[in-house]
Amino acid sequence: MRSILTTFFALFAAANLATAGQTIEGKARVIDGDKIVVSGVKVRLNGVDAMELGTEAGQQAKAAMSKIVHRQTVTCELNGERSYDRMIGICYANGNDVAVVLIANGYALDCARYSGGRYRNLETTEARSRLKQAGYCR
Repeated sequence: MRSILTTFFALFAAANLATAGQTIEGKARVIDGDKIVVSGVKVRLNGVDAMELGTEAGQQAKAAMSKIVHRQTVTCELNGERSYDRMIGICYANGNDVAVVLIANGYALDCARYSGGRYRNLETTEARSRLKQAGYCR
């Protein structure tokens, strides 16, 4: 039993390492304000905190994401990490970092725990007062 678990964890670690630095490209399908699917791979935008779909702000973030990636070829640079069943990455549409567009336009906040504060200076005052920061981002 122990060897089976050891093998499982080794394969899991190897799968994560195999995607570190990997780039995927294609049309995007939007899941919500900080998650998309590109070339069949679910991707969570690194360092972005958008509200959940059950909220008006979450619906607005999803609509904004849809406009940003609509008919664009989206390129995502994966860092090899996972969040549940999603890979983590920085994605670009029309040459623009999707996170920058979302945060600078008030649809999401910087999740400093994962971004290292990369997008913090782009947050709008209005978004900071309107959107609730997820506890895991602090």
